Amino acid sequence: MQHGYLELKLAHELFKKAPDTLNEAEQARLGEIAGKQARLEQRILSSAAAARVVVPAPTVASRIDEIRQRYASPDDMAADLERNGLDADKLSAAVERDLRIEAVLDKVASAVPAVSEVDAEIYYRLHPEAFDRPEARRLRHILITFSNPVEKAIAASTLESLRSTGKNSENFSQAALRHSQCPTAMDGGKLGMVKRQQLFPELEPAAFALAVDDVSAVLESPMGLHILRCDEIPPFGMLPFAEACPRIIEKLTEKRRREAQRDWIKELPSS
Repeated sequence: MQHGYLELKLAHELFKKAPDTLNEAEQARLGEIAGKQARLEQRILSSAAAARVVVPAPTVASRIDEIRQRYASPDDMAADLERNGLDADKLSAAVERDLRIEAVLDKVASAVPAVSEVDAEIYYRLHPEAFDRPEARRLRHILITFSNPVEKAIAASTLESLRSTGKNSENFSQAALRHSQCPTAMDGGKLGMVKRQQLFPELEPAAFALAVDDVSAVLESPMGLHILRCDEIPPFGMLPFAEACPRIIEKLTEKRRREAQRDWIKELPSS
């Protein structure tokens, strides 16, 4: 019963599929992971800590409601359960078992020392690369290609005439839709958030000299002629510690919790 539920749960978590829809390789992987998980869960449930855990019925019902949301209809859920040797009662028992395991591991993790701001600042100082935000621009562009000098002159004239209206984002978007020969035209010419060394070298200096709402001069790249518009310049450089601190504390707390759980499981008797 539990093995059927475990495979059903893992199939959705790992592959976003029902177990009977997995291909041969996926089924082999699922069987391997489910076997290891089942052995681990049995060790946890055999512990003294698990014997003291009681899961309230409303908590079980809430988790079953979450499972129900995965299915288009109650009939689909019932059919999936049946294919995995489950019914409503077996599902309820398996979910209660799952929640007992989670409760035990939460209790183990709750004993870890709290992460202090001093701990967080030490991490911040030792890992500056994690908080150094690269310079970037949110850009749009209009591209016109050419194959001879006459077409190039026409493209340059067209783009030059569009520069004056480009300071308005909506106007630039409409101009991109009408004139740009890049697939981004269908999305108002959006290039998205662009970092250094992601553009053609011919475009980068001008792009990173733009202020918000500025439009570049006509630029040439191997693709053709462009004008660029800057929609946004996000903050860049080192993230201040005051802003980074909550995220660091969350990250280190989760790391300590995982380590405490892992160490506790290592001490459990093998079944």
